[in-house]
Amino acid sequence: MYVIIVGCGRVGSELAKLLSAEGHDVVVIDKNQASFDRLGGTFNGLTLVGNGFSLRLLKQAGIEKADAFCAVTNGDNTNLVSAQVAKKIFKVPKVIARVYDPQRAHIYKALGLDIIGGTILFAAMLRDKIIESRFSSYLIETKELGVIEIEVKNNLAGKTIEEINIPGEFLVVAIRRLQGIIIPEPQTSLRQKDILMAAVKVTSLAKVKEKFNI
Repeated sequence: MYVIIVGCGRVGSELAKLLSAEGHDVVVIDKNQASFDRLGGTFNGLTLVGNGFSLRLLKQAGIEKADAFCAVTNGDNTNLVSAQVAKKIFKVPKVIARVYDPQRAHIYKALGLDIIGGTILFAAMLRDKIIESRFSSYLIETKELGVIEIEVKNNLAGKTIEEINIPGEFLVVAIRRLQGIIIPEPQTSLRQKDILMAAVKVTSLAKVKEKFNI
């Protein structure tokens, strides 16, 4: 993929290094030349100094051929404007913007942007660690659904995925075993010490915890 990242702070630089290491073509834009020091010596993408909403600079970055555009500066206004330019003017297929102020999240969504709200995500992660250590609502961007981990013990070993799923409420989507991660079929049998990763409706969380004694 050809990806343009606006903002080379901690998030932007880590994202750029991850994508570059995976073999993607990455362009990073930042107003501060020194910010590119975070990329280290192994980053093999392109860096450009300037504003992420400059039409001239974006064209120089090759935005016409970009598959994805991420605005992750430390300013909500900059992220919003940059993302809008990428989406509305250059028609980039995938546009993602970071938002700090939770009250602005609905604005981004109304404009048709994918958003990552660091404040909301971090708060949700802390809540999950405090209240439900096995449950993570932050992995899915909705308050209605979350992901839960369940260890297979004697009462579950030997049962199939089909037997333990609860239609519309609880669905096992992956199993972590010593051999690695597997995507189960309905007839996959559970083994002792398997770790189940399941999507669960938040309203059904108490029911699921009681069913599996967690």
